[in-house]
Amino acid sequence: MKIAIDGPAGAGKSTIAKRLAAEYGYIYVDTGAMYRAMALYLIRCGISADDKPGIEKACEDADISIKFIDGEQKVILNGEDVNGLIRTQEVSNMASASSVNGKVREKLVSLQQKLASDTDVVMDGRDIGTKVLPDADVKIYLTASTAVRAKRRYDELKQKGETSDLAVIEREIEERDHRDMTREISPLKQADDAVLVDTSDLGIEEVIKEISKIISGKTGA
Repeated sequence: MKIAIDGPAGAGKSTIAKRLAAEYGYIYVDTGAMYRAMALYLIRCGISADDKPGIEKACEDADISIKFIDGEQKVILNGEDVNGLIRTQEVSNMASASSVNGKVREKLVSLQQKLASDTDVVMDGRDIGTKVLPDADVKIYLTASTAVRAKRRYDELKQKGETSDLAVIEREIEERDHRDMTREISPLKQADDAVLVDTSDLGIEEVIKEISKIISGKTGA
């Protein structure tokens, strides 16, 4: 079984995908975490977002894998668990910029497809239904207004004790949306057979209920 969840930053993809995977007993694959791990590696190498040759060269040396420990996904970068290091705004921006590189995508998409061929998965990202798993049994396009997504990110950072500016976050999200939707390779878009779910005015439980109905309607699961 393959369930693909796509959508822009801050739409709640990871939260919803994790919950669905837990409820159905599937493996959750956070593809964005893989790109973030690559972004962290590039930052550590001192490579800028616009250095295409540097990104392609470094990509060859980055070893990124996924391990599941007690049901939790661990993203491993060159032998190091980097789960707690890949959620910063700096890493997020670099991930958006570097993910347009063909070599980066080729390497990571191959890993994602292998995972989906071996087990039942709920996979979230920006091109899952259109590129990574075009044959997915269920495709969801999860979205929310820019203002709502910015406020969610602001609250998340505040909870971590980090100081941030809501207006800056909203502007960065708008810029990232533009990059993701207009990039040449695998742009963010709703697959023709994906179901649109807007989470702007919905709580987590309401979203889970809505998507569960969609899954049941398509698969009988």
